[in-house]
Amino acid sequence: MNKTQRLGAVLDLLGERNQIEVSDIVERLGVSYATARRDLDLLAEQQLLTRTRGGAASRSVAYDLPLRYKQGHHAAEKQRIARVASSLVPLGAVVGLCGGTTCTTVAETLAARPDLMEPSTEPTLTLVTNAINIAAQLAMRPQIKTVVTGGVLHPRSYELAGPYSDIVLGQITLDIAFIGVNGIDPAVGPTVHDEGEASINALIARRAQRAVIVADSSKIGRRAFATLGKATFDTLITDDGIAEDQKAAFADCGIDVIVA
Repeated sequence: MNKTQRLGAVLDLLGERNQIEVSDIVERLGVSYATARRDLDLLAEQQLLTRTRGGAASRSVAYDLPLRYKQGHHAAEKQRIARVASSLVPLGAVVGLCGGTTCTTVAETLAARPDLMEPSTEPTLTLVTNAINIAAQLAMRPQIKTVVTGGVLHPRSYELAGPYSDIVLGQITLDIAFIGVNGIDPAVGPTVHDEGEASINALIARRAQRAVIVADSSKIGRRAFATLGKATFDTLITDDGIAEDQKAAFADCGIDVIVA
């Protein structure tokens, strides 16, 4: 683990607990006490935490950014889900992607597809997203036409939302959209923590000919704050942690489950 990764891991730990001791870092990361203290001092200089006697306390910053986008949670499952999602995308398609770690992994997988990287006078893929981290990583892929929706940046998710996003999305159509969620329940449907994200995710889904939920099995049966409303989803891509009765419940709701 290099220094940058180690500092991110310290912030992840602080994001989980709000207050940590030097011994917590030593135990979690396997570093010396001197290294742990130096890391805390450096992060304090950057105004990312407040040093306390023997440790540190959180400040009013978005600690969940590095935690969310490092993809440390269920990373292998998300990679498998992303490969299946990529296989559903033909050359020349117009694809919608919301933010979140799973959709970010889908974007990375698409960007690595050899057929999409072939030289072409026309875009090999058009990707529409409200996530600025996804747009940034695709900026170096000239074969992929990247469209950003616009809107107001949500500081905890890298996603743009609000009426500006609605204006752009209201004027385009998508062949397929991949939507990440914080929870999905057969009765309630897909849900996320933030109502603004729910609104934009639902709109991306409605503009698509086919709307697909991408979610690892830890999200199944969970319910977050905001529902995606009347958006129509016909497919769920998840991992093999899904139970048979859960698959049957989704099938009863008309949702095809693809197990990665």
